[in-house]
Parts: sequence; structure tokens; C-alpha cells
Amino acid sequence: MAPTNTRKTALHDRHLALGARMMAFAGYDMPVQYSGIVDEHTAVRTAAGMFDVSHMGEFRIRGPKAFDLIQGLVTNDVSKMYDGRAMYTVMCYPDGGIVDDLIVYRLADDDYMMVVNASNIEKDFDWIELHNGVGADIEDVSDRVALIAVQGPLATGIVQGLTDLPVSDIKFYHFLSAPSGAFFGCDHAILSGTGYTGEPGLEIYCDPDRAGAVWDAILEAGKDEGLMPAGLGARDTLRLEAGFCLYGNDITKETNPIEAGLGWITKPDKGDFIGRDPIVEVKSDGPPRKLVAFKMVDRGIPRQGYDLADPDGTVVGVVTSGSQSPVLGCGIGLGYVTNRPEFTTPGSDIRVVVRSRSLKATVAKPPLHKTG
Repeated sequence: MAPTNTRKTALHDRHLALGARMMAFAGYDMPVQYSGIVDEHTAVRTAAGMFDVSHMGEFRIRGPKAFDLIQGLVTNDVSKMYDGRAMYTVMCYPDGGIVDDLIVYRLADDDYMMVVNASNIEKDFDWIELHNGVGADIEDVSDRVALIAVQGPLATGIVQGLTDLPVSDIKFYHFLSAPSGAFFGCDHAILSGTGYTGEPGLEIYCDPDRAGAVWDAILEAGKDEGLMPAGLGARDTLRLEAGFCLYGNDITKETNPIEAGLGWITKPDKGDFIGRDPIVEVKSDGPPRKLVAFKMVDRGIPRQGYDLADPDGTVVGVVTSGSQSPVLGCGIGLGYVTNRPEFTTPGSDIRVVVRSRSLKATVAKPPLHKTG
């Protein structure tokens, strides 16, 4: 049973009715699995899966100075955005360490939404307020937003069958805002083409009091297509196969975007932002360590905190995330290693130290489930 102070999403009763195994996560009572992690994972890879991710945080940043505030907070270049565009980025501390990774949505030139990790909502909001010297209007609207993710090769088609809105036309990292009442009677609904599984799909931001109707309709429409409700367990194995970072594991206040392989969302040329100078220095000198993905050759599952070593047994890094891959049938992981070609190049031979054993692994380029 969840602690009495644990919060519930608008879909909590649905999860219980479906027999979900629940656990406390980021202050919420969330479903870990329904029928089983492997089945749910496989459904997302082959058909579709539906996740309740209403625990995520949403901030609205509005006003004539909204752009200036966000541009000075994040590493990516918000000036490249336009209405209907979403952008993945990170906020950093002055030393270049990562505050959080997040997605920015541009609803208008003076109206943005930031979607942040559930465990960081309070910290992120305080950070943004602290640096709001330009006087933008900031509002935490997390409690007024339910979020459902429908992921998999059949996901968009299933949702398209339920609405006249052109959801099949939504490009990757783009979104549409539904007119009031046009999507299941929601006053406010956003359908976006971002994701955290390595598969196509949609994220549906909607009114909490309409989330149940949306969930039920998609579940019914997708049942003959192989759609399954999926929990946080499958969400983690899916993102790990795809090579996506998880805040608190693979990126933290102790890591910077360059060593985490996030140089592609770091744009020093855009002008000043918090953490810019240390990041530029790391980029120029080269990071002393680098985040890599790997697949186990020997039988075993890598776990966070396990040492990574060279074939001679010298420790060269540490595992930050690990699990069994349902698609590959072997252990997979992410971890930081000394930034040398013999440890970072795909195909490199490394070891995962599991207690007294040294297990063979191979560095691989994500997405791991598509590299064989």
C-alpha cells in the first residue's frame, strides 16, 4: 500500500481496476506494471502501449519577456522555435552541472510550456523563479494537466481513429493545440510528437477531468490492435534500449551536457546562458569521461553503481543505468567511462564488475534494440 501522503493521478482508479502493481514514485502512486514488463515492452515495440505520465511537471511561462527568460536558462537555442514546435534541452547550474532535462513547447511568441521531470518539479520551479530577473509570468500548472503517452508503431493510427484532428500529420517534436471541446470535450488539449521509448507516438496533455474518457477510448480502440496499458517498468527498459538519459541516474548536478552526449542540444553560439562558460571549456578541452551505451556479452544484468573496467581489470568507469533488454535478451546499460577511444568506440571490449566477477560487455551505439 502506498504511503498516505502519496498523491494520485486522475487515472489512479483505472490502474487499480486493471490490476496494476503500484508503487510510490516522485511523490505519486504510479503503476509499475500491469500484465508484465516484458509483455508491455513488447507491445510498444510491435504495436502500441499507453502510459499514464501525469506525474510530470508542466510550467507556463508567458509575457513579453518569456523568451528572454527561457533562452537564458536552457542550453538549446529557443530562437529557432516557432508556434507548434517542441524542443528538448537542459537547464544547467553555473558550473555546468545539469539542473534537469526538459521539453519546451512554443504555443505563441509570448507563451511557452516547459515539461520537467516529476521528481524535480519544485526544484525546477524555484530555479526558474530565482533567475526571473526579466519579469516573465511563471505558473506551475502541473495539477491542472493530465498526461497520457501512447507509443508504438500503431499508436498514432489508433488515436487518429478517435478524432478529426490531424494527429497523423504531427511531425517529430511538433504539436497541435486542440480547439476547446474538439478533443474529448477538453477545454485544453495538446497532442505532441515527442517520446521516451524510441518509437513513434503521441503525448496527450488534457484536462484531468477528461483524462479517464481519453484513456478508456484509446484502450478500447486499441485492444484489437495489440495496444496494452504499460507502466513505469516498461518505460524504463524502453528508454534504456533507446539510449535515453534518466535524470538522477545518467545525468545529475554532477554531470555536464558534453560528457553526457548532449552536445547536440548545447548551443554556446546563441549567447549567454547559465553554465555556458564551463560548458564551452569542457567542449574545447574534451570531457575527461563520456557516457556510453553497452550490451552484455556474458550473462548478467548491470546495475547502477557497478564498476566498469578494461579487460585487464582496471576500473575505468561506472554503470549509471542497467537492465535486461526484452528485445535483445541480454543485459544492457549506460555508464561513464574514461574518454579514450578504446573505451568509447562502438565495438570496444569492456567489463562490468559484479561483486567478484568481471563480465564481458561491448560498447554499442544506441538505439541498442536496432543494432542487433
